Amino acid sequence: MWMKTVFWGLLLFMLVATTMAVEYGARSHNSGPWSWCDPATGYKVSALTGCRAMVKLQCMGSQVPEAVLRDCCQQLADINNEWCRCGDLSSMLRSVYQELGVREGKEVLPGCRKEVMKLTAASVPEVCKVPIPNPSGDGAGVCYWAAYPDV
Repeated sequence: MWMKTVFWGLLLFMLVATTMAVEYGARSHNSGPWSWCDPATGYKVSALTGCRAMVKLQCMGSQVPEAVLRDCCQQLADINNEWCRCGDLSSMLRSVYQELGVREGKEVLPGCRKEVMKLTAASVPEVCKVPIPNPSGDGAGVCYWAAYPDV
């Protein structure tokens, strides 16, 4: 039963994320508020260490201690430019993959596949109730990049 719920939840998430990505041209490299988040322009990417721990625990099905959740949410909220929050989560996720030597379709950690970790990380803004730009206005606080295979 639990797996069915997770499956349908992730499927719904992917549907919303894909719709948002198409509507906003998420893969375009044109200028916009997100261009302020480019490290090449001097922006310092947040390490999000609390979110790193939370995503790992959630992905493995472990209970996330309240202190870890609080740290993650505070670190995400501390990123002043809400356009940069998803980018910083994406950078955090890539560093976890690199640290663990993960390739596509492999387990990141015991019982945690790469795809599940990506969806878990993308939903952190929603879990934390921290705003991110959502042009569709449907209230979904999920990072758009979860719909793409290269993250």
